[in-house]
Amino acid sequence: MSNNDTFRPLLQSPLPLSAIKPRGWLARQLRIQADGLSGHLDAFWPDVAESGWIGGKAEGWERGPYWLDGVVPLAYLLGDERLIAKVQRWVDYVLEHQHDDGWLGPIKDQKTGQYEAYDAWPVFVFLKALMQYESATGDPRVVPAMTRFFRKLKELLSERPLFGWGAVRWADAALVIHWLYERTGADWLLELGETLHAQGFDWGACWALAPYTERSAPEDIVLSDEALAAEERPIVPLHGPFGNLNLITHVVNNAMGIKQPGVWFRQSGDPDDIDAALRMIEALDRYHGQVSGVFTGDEHLAGRNPSQGTELCAVVETMYSLEVLAGVSNDPSIGDRLEQIAYNALPATFKPDMWAHQYVQQANQVICCISPERVYTNNGPDSNIYGLEPNYGCCTANMHQGWPKLVEHLWLRTDDGGLAALAYAPCQVSTEIEGATVDLVCDTDYPFEDTVRLTVTVDRPIRFPLALRVPAWAQSPELVVDGKTQALTAGSVAKVEREWRGGTKLTLTLPMTFEAESRYNGAVSLKRGPLVYGLRIGEAWDQIDGELPHGDWEVEATTPWNYGLALDPKRPEASLRLDAGTVGECPFSPEGTPIVVRAKGKLLPQWQLYLNAAAPPPQSPVAGEGSLVDLELIPYGCTNLRVSEFPLLED
Repeated sequence: MSNNDTFRPLLQSPLPLSAIKPRGWLARQLRIQADGLSGHLDAFWPDVAESGWIGGKAEGWERGPYWLDGVVPLAYLLGDERLIAKVQRWVDYVLEHQHDDGWLGPIKDQKTGQYEAYDAWPVFVFLKALMQYESATGDPRVVPAMTRFFRKLKELLSERPLFGWGAVRWADAALVIHWLYERTGADWLLELGETLHAQGFDWGACWALAPYTERSAPEDIVLSDEALAAEERPIVPLHGPFGNLNLITHVVNNAMGIKQPGVWFRQSGDPDDIDAALRMIEALDRYHGQVSGVFTGDEHLAGRNPSQGTELCAVVETMYSLEVLAGVSNDPSIGDRLEQIAYNALPATFKPDMWAHQYVQQANQVICCISPERVYTNNGPDSNIYGLEPNYGCCTANMHQGWPKLVEHLWLRTDDGGLAALAYAPCQVSTEIEGATVDLVCDTDYPFEDTVRLTVTVDRPIRFPLALRVPAWAQSPELVVDGKTQALTAGSVAKVEREWRGGTKLTLTLPMTFEAESRYNGAVSLKRGPLVYGLRIGEAWDQIDGELPHGDWEVEATTPWNYGLALDPKRPEASLRLDAGTVGECPFSPEGTPIVVRAKGKLLPQWQLYLNAAAPPPQSPVAGEGSLVDLELIPYGCTNLRVSEFPLLED
């Protein structure tokens, strides 16, 4: 086939990093992140501070690039000169030390420590960071450096196919190749994309068969992470058999794999590739989905039990996969899912000040402790404590991309010359359209309120479309433009096509109502708009290691957690009362939550801990003990301990 004849431009493209700025609670959240581990990890954590990528003696594989991939957008979105200097130091060193053959970064075998093995996977991550850096700076060194690297990769793949992590994560390279092709028009880049596709794993074909429908059995997971980081990397075939379970049931590989069919669509032109990505999400939901919008994996796919965990790397990588898919599809469900994860699973896996994180979070998380006996598929005893490097350091390195990349993708440039809202949060967009200066201010406390106020200001009259995502959960949504009200359809994209003059105000109202979603063993979860609600549980924090401000903490419950909920799932609002206030300085914390939901429940003495986790919820409906008591529920993302799947009480 002719590459340049079939290559598809993006339907919706990210704006330059300089074009969008967070405001309100979102600006505070990014500042919390910059003041926490993200902004300081390079000062004391050896795998970043002494990374082999910048000439140090520590790990020279994926951890430094992972950190950079989140800190680049964080630095430029905040305009933080301290962080920008850190980014510049890294980029300068790596580009100035590009190998004569074009390779970027250390050429080190992770088992022997010798510089002899070309492992492409960590370079894929660095290139994603470099792509964002170029977006922010326009640095003229980037395109030539990428071009030289991909020429070397093309040569290597003709001799030795992709292996290990690179074979299942090849889409991370393909999306950079497409970015570079749009800037150079070099057809050999698309030929390299075809090679990656031919040698890499086909996630869409895998999940079309939905082969992994149960919790992964530890005995089936035959290689350790350490082995896979060394030379024992099996080549994963494009078509079945699906190969080593350590690679294919690995939760982060699945999170990254969601975007692969959509990335390949740009070269295949086959709409079924986009459908394959959406079908993969649906299958993961059906067999492993959690109410927070992610799927279980601790470290491997683990079923729907709300006490199984989800790795933090999988949270941020699923978000990024959705952001990439939004480039090739304007299906509003992509934005719905992105918000569900961003406003629930993402903040819930951090200590509120973002100086510690968990390796895995649980939908029903009632204790965080060192646990010799545990429910996980193969994670270690410290997996759900809040710490610097619990269980394994990949999440310490990779967690930083979640919030910044969300901001980067809130608004996208459309292929018809307009702007599109992928997700809603307080921000400001400043860009040019056909030579006109366009400023868009999004003033809102969404997702904590249901009103999004937009002001579009132009320096001269200009016509362009504004596309507004209308979530599927919205009840009787409305849009008011210059005082005129328009009814909208939930689960659609509303387009405002007009000539913009001066300043125009728009008010998007997305009414939120309670929904009781049926979950594991007939339990229910309460949702309202994009937010999930969990039981507020008293907390006792015990620092067990480290020196402030970072360290490791166990968290124990100081109040009961084992309640059944008194609720009519068909009319949940009849049993609930919502109290709304103002968003606190630390928005996603028990103290900073602006919303409390009042509910009723009874204790369930039979529901206890099992292997240092909440046992699976008893089958609903269930009899409770004693009289009804008052319960407080707060947004899932504001909790550190929680129950978010409640057994239903008998009538």
